[in-house]
Formats: sequence, structure tokens, C-alpha cells
Amino acid sequence: MTQSNLAFKQTKIEEPGLHPKDSRIAMVHVSVAFVAFLLGVFGGLLQGLERGGMIQLPSWLGYYQILTAHGVLLALVFTTYIIFGFLFAGMSKTHGTFTDGLRKLGWTGFSIMSIGTVLATIMILTNQASVLYTFYAPLQAHWLFYVALALFVVGTWLSGSALLTHYYRWKKANPGQPTPLFGFMTTATILLWIIASIGVATTVLFQLIPWALGLTDEINVVLSRTLFWYFGHPLVYFWIMPAYMVWYLVVPKIIGGRLFSDSLARLAFILFLLFSIPIGFHHQLMEAGISEFWKFTQTILTFVVIVPSLLTAFSIFATFEQTGRQKGGKGLFNWIKKLPWGDVRFFAPFMGMIVFIPAGAGGIINASFQLNSVIHNTLWVVGHFHLTVGTTVLLTFFGMAYWLIPVLTGRRFTKHANRCGMVQTWLWTIGMFLMSGAMHILGLFGAPRRTSYTTYQDHPQALQWFEGIFASHITVAIGGVILTVAGVLMFYNFIYLGFLAPKGKTEFPITPAPLDTPNTPKYLENWKLWIGVAILLILFAYTIPIFHMIVDAPPGSPTFGNLIK
Repeated sequence: MTQSNLAFKQTKIEEPGLHPKDSRIAMVHVSVAFVAFLLGVFGGLLQGLERGGMIQLPSWLGYYQILTAHGVLLALVFTTYIIFGFLFAGMSKTHGTFTDGLRKLGWTGFSIMSIGTVLATIMILTNQASVLYTFYAPLQAHWLFYVALALFVVGTWLSGSALLTHYYRWKKANPGQPTPLFGFMTTATILLWIIASIGVATTVLFQLIPWALGLTDEINVVLSRTLFWYFGHPLVYFWIMPAYMVWYLVVPKIIGGRLFSDSLARLAFILFLLFSIPIGFHHQLMEAGISEFWKFTQTILTFVVIVPSLLTAFSIFATFEQTGRQKGGKGLFNWIKKLPWGDVRFFAPFMGMIVFIPAGAGGIINASFQLNSVIHNTLWVVGHFHLTVGTTVLLTFFGMAYWLIPVLTGRRFTKHANRCGMVQTWLWTIGMFLMSGAMHILGLFGAPRRTSYTTYQDHPQALQWFEGIFASHITVAIGGVILTVAGVLMFYNFIYLGFLAPKGKTEFPITPAPLDTPNTPKYLENWKLWIGVAILLILFAYTIPIFHMIVDAPPGSPTFGNLIK
């Protein structure tokens, strides 16, 4: 048999599909994610229209109530559920079917997460937890809201334990074999989440719940916020790392190529694990009670975490060029034409990659002390957040959903779904350009964040925020309307691909192992080493500051109730 005939026959071999029980747990996670997504999108629409002065909310619905719902449902609920759905499906695909015990553990985690989600949603909808996405003390929510947050985190720990155990069982059953990249990246992501979420669990259990129950009269605000941001910034990488997994593992397969380098991919995820946690102080540069030395130290570490993103950019675009040239692309840029621009599974994540360039530049500004003093607590920060999470991460997750949902439901990814996906991607990108772009400029003009509609008694500067050609709250609202249309279309695509598309087989796209996989250094998968280094960095960055926050604590703050309209 000739080599060409052998290659042809190899392409005809179909890989086994996911076990139906593994598909079910993944699909239920994805379904909850998209219900939360739709509710959060409408919350964002009402918020934008009210802030722009285009509508007036009814007396029974507060601005900060829907602002809290928008942030929690999209930034916490949607992202966490779709990430775990993706990880359960991918681990089953690349590491084999989950055992009944591990699947049961995953369902237990899902159930506890869902109890927490429902309870938190009830508290928000009944206006007993209008404390915004960050739930900063001394704003106080009902104690059940904090219990809901604790349940949500515990649920993720159980689900994460199922994924980690599945990975280690594969390692034990395959000694000496290089771990599939999906399992390696999943492990780094879950380890990051567990280590980081210890911070928010600590403040919720030992500060916020006793305080909300009236067991303590005051709360150490600086300590509470520090523990939140110990968690809050690595939370961004908990969103970004699964998006990077799509870039590294799925997109190369969709474009018909192979990932450029195994070693670079693993190194990038190790660096995320090490340097994304001990950098929370760059969110607190304007906050008293933290010494300049520790703010400076964590700012330096913040700039180090830029390195794995630069490695990712090099690796992914090298993959694009390598694939384009293998398909006949000549010259300096002709290879670009060989990429599948009409395939939303590629196009949506690619648009997320492009948006991450200005989003990353904005992050450098946010972490720079002098520049941060200009944009701190302005709409610039909100615009930056919507570029990173609301565009880069969400567009990547949308692109992932177009193939993941039909894989899980046994349906076909049709031309109709692809056309709807392309329209949805363009609408989301245009809407975010208008909304986030206007937010950035308004922030430079001093427009604050976290405020409802006001002209500050017709102050001339405040009036400019409503009268600008582009830098206007009206532009923000228009962008929000376009985003809402795109969000509704995305939810339709979810319903279509999950329940209406023709039955059939859709490929679970995973790139072949990169050519340098056999030469990948084994120390990159020495988890004891990297967890130890991560803990040492955290202890270095936080031990002394937290000690002083406790021993030299300022007077505690009295309680303030929910933000009201």
C-alpha cells in the first residue's frame, strides 16, 4: 500500500464520540450558561438605556439591582457554567469516558453550584443583594446572598476535583506518555481556580456572612477587598485560559493545520498559573491601607503575566501562517487568504484575538500607577472589561458553542447555523465597538462608573457626556441595543443547534499533537514544582500586607445597605 493511500485510509477512520452520559452533563452546564446569558443581556440593555437617559426604570426595579444581575449572571454564572461544560466534554474526548463515580461527583458539583446560583438570583431580583458584581463591603447584602456565593464556589471545587481526578487517572494508566494538551491545560485552569477562589471563600465565610448575620458590628474593608482581588484578577484568567484552549487546540484543527508548538503552549499555561494570582494590588492602587512597596511589587508581577499572552500571540499566528503556507499561500501575506474566513468557528475566535490587542494595551494602562490615577473608577475601566471578557472571551466561547452544542446533542452544524453565526459575530463586534469605544473616551473625560443617569445638576462637563458625537452615553446605549440583538440571535443559535438542527454527526475538533511533542521538557508537567512555586509567590506577595491589615487594622466600617436607585 502506498503512503498516499495509507494517509487516505487514515483520514477515513472515525474517532469514537463522547459517551452519552458525559455529553449530558456537559450539555446541561451549557444550557444553564445560555439561560443566564440571555437574562444578563437584557439586564445590560436596561442598564445602558437608563444610564443614557433614554428610559426611566419603574419604581419596583432599581438601576443597581439590574447592574448587579448583569454582572453576576454574565461574568460569573455564564462563564463558569460554559467553561465547565467545555472542560467535561473535552476531557471525555481526549482522556476517555468518565467513571460513574467521577460523573456523580460532577453532578454533585453542578447541583451545589445551581443551588447557589438560584439563591443568589432570588436575592438580587428581590433587591436584597444590589451590591454590584464586586459585592464590596461596606455595602451589605442579605446573608443568604453570601451563602449562595459560598455554595457556588464549593460546587466548582467538586466539579474541578472530578476533572483533576480524571486527568491523574489517565496519567497513572499511561505512564511515560505525554499528556494530551487538553488535559494539561484543564489541570492548570482548575488549579488556578481552586487556589484563587480560596481568597473569596475566606472573606465570604469569615467576614461577610458573620457581618451580615449581625454577629459582628463592623468589617475590615481593606482586608475584605484584598481577599476579593486576590481572587478577582485570576478570575480573569480563569475566563481567558479556556478561551486560549480553543485558540490552541480547536482553531488549528478548524483551519486544517496543526498547532505550532507543544512546549510554548504548556509554558504559557504554567506562567499563567504562577503569575496571575499574586497581582491583585494593581486593582487597589488608589486604595489607602496598602503600602506603596507592595503595590509596586505586585505591579511588576502584573507586567510579567503579559509574557504568556505574548507567547500565545506568537504561537497562534505562527500556526496561522504555517497552515496558510502549507495550503499554497505565497509571498509575505498571501497565506492570510487561505484561512477559512467564512467559517464562524474560526471567525468568531479570530475576532476575539484581534480585540484582545487593544484590550491588552488597556490592561497595561490600568496597571500603571500614574495612568491608573487618571482612569480609576471611570467608564474607561468598564470599557476595558467589556473588551477583554465581553468580547475576547465571549466571542471565543460563541465560536466554540457552534460546534460544541451539536456535538453534545448529536446534531449537524449546518450552513444556516454558520450564516446566523457570522451575522451574530459581526453584530456583537460592531455593538461592542460602539459601546466600549464610547466608554473608553467617556472615561478619559471623567465620566464615572457605577452610576445611573444624572447630569449632576446640569454641570457643563456632565452635559458633554450626553452631547458628544461619539463619546456619549447615547452611543453606549446604541451599542447596547446592537449587542442585545446579537445576544438574542446567539440564544436562537443555541436553541437551533441544541434542539432543532438535523440529526447527524459533528466533529469535535482537536488539533493533532504538535510535531515537537516528543521533545517537550518533562519538568513542564511537574505539578508539585509549579504549585509550590505558585504558593511561594503568593506568600511573598500577600503575607506581610495581610498581616498588617489584621494587626494594624483601621477602624471598622459601619454597615451600609443595598445601593438604591
